[in-house]
Amino acid sequence: VQLQASGGGLVQAGGSLRLSCTASDGPFKDFDMAWFRQAPGMEREFVAHIRWSGAAPYYPDSLERRFTISRDNTKKTLYLQINNLKPEDTGVYYCAAPRRPLYYYGDFYLASNYDYWGQGTQVTVSS
Repeated sequence: VQLQASGGGLVQAGGSLRLSCTASDGPFKDFDMAWFRQAPGMEREFVAHIRWSGAAPYYPDSLERRFTISRDNTKKTLYLQINNLKPEDTGVYYCAAPRRPLYYYGDFYLASNYDYWGQGTQVTVSS
């Protein structure tokens, strides 16, 4: 499956963005999906995970409750809503899918567990 992320941009702190990730060339509805982000000079960081059905959205405890992952399988699209954006949210946001479901929460965090990646969309938050 090929993934393409979009929806990033330059926003002021306090604003909102909805990122999208559209799939092609594959059965999107069969894949669990996730979002990662990467700030300049930092490692890629896990942001959210969602099951193929849209159930069980999962976020790391360290992440504030400003992020919402969702999906529309009829549109082959994954979303990430980010509210009350902060400068520390700046980075490239990637969507990703594992070839097979990840069963343990700890596995969600590892970028190496994901086989398919979008090209990333840049989010820049100004203070």
